[in-house]
Amino acid sequence: MPRFAANLSMLFTELPFMERFGAAAAAGFKGVEYLFPYAFAKEDLAAGLARHGLVQVLHNLPAGNWEAGERGIACHPERVAEFRDGVARAIDYATALGCTQLNCLAGIAPAGVSAEVLRETFVANLRFAAAQLEEAGIRLLIEPINTYDIPGFYLNRTAQAAEILDAVGSANLFIQYDIYHAQRMEGELAATIARHLPRIAHIQLADNPGRHEPDSGEIHYPWLLRHIDGLGYEGWIGCEYKPATTTAEGLGWLQAY
Repeated sequence: MPRFAANLSMLFTELPFMERFGAAAAAGFKGVEYLFPYAFAKEDLAAGLARHGLVQVLHNLPAGNWEAGERGIACHPERVAEFRDGVARAIDYATALGCTQLNCLAGIAPAGVSAEVLRETFVANLRFAAAQLEEAGIRLLIEPINTYDIPGFYLNRTAQAAEILDAVGSANLFIQYDIYHAQRMEGELAATIARHLPRIAHIQLADNPGRHEPDSGEIHYPWLLRHIDGLGYEGWIGCEYKPATTTAEGLGWLQAY
């Protein structure tokens, strides 16, 4: 069955961040992911991983001012220099953490910028990042995100992501397929995953509605996870959901796997 990674930005949030590594390991997780590592010294994060025998599965490139509501800058034409600086910073952290894949958040489309310029900016930034990451032995991912949770998010459908991969033309660019976001935007999960599996390097999960644990909503996760396994997917599945109560109380779904 697939390997599950705890998303420490969403799980065990009752604990200080650095204590979440131990909680994830105690719960049976072998890997972790989270939004950003940059508020912490990379040496401290690496020590936390090593202490608890965890793999750093994924983190994001710098994504602008998150606290102010920004959700990525990769499609922002006036911030290309900032994006490129962020690529270098992300590589530095990922190398120290042994993290072999990084996600690039496209961002909310800025007002007054044409669709053509948005696309050109995003494609050019991805070409740059994919090349830089390839030299470091790190894969670059892009993630479609639903526009109900983040109105105006530029990249929001799987077919759009596949078209962007074609336009970039790099063998080092892949799709991060988030089941929750995909369910909200397009449904048709099983067929879409099967169609695009060669280009999917990472999967994340949560149920809908509420973005809670698997088996709490409308997605039939026992069947879907068997389907993903049967397709031959060998990557990690990140558990990026909001526990309905506490993380520990909501982990019953994981015991079946």
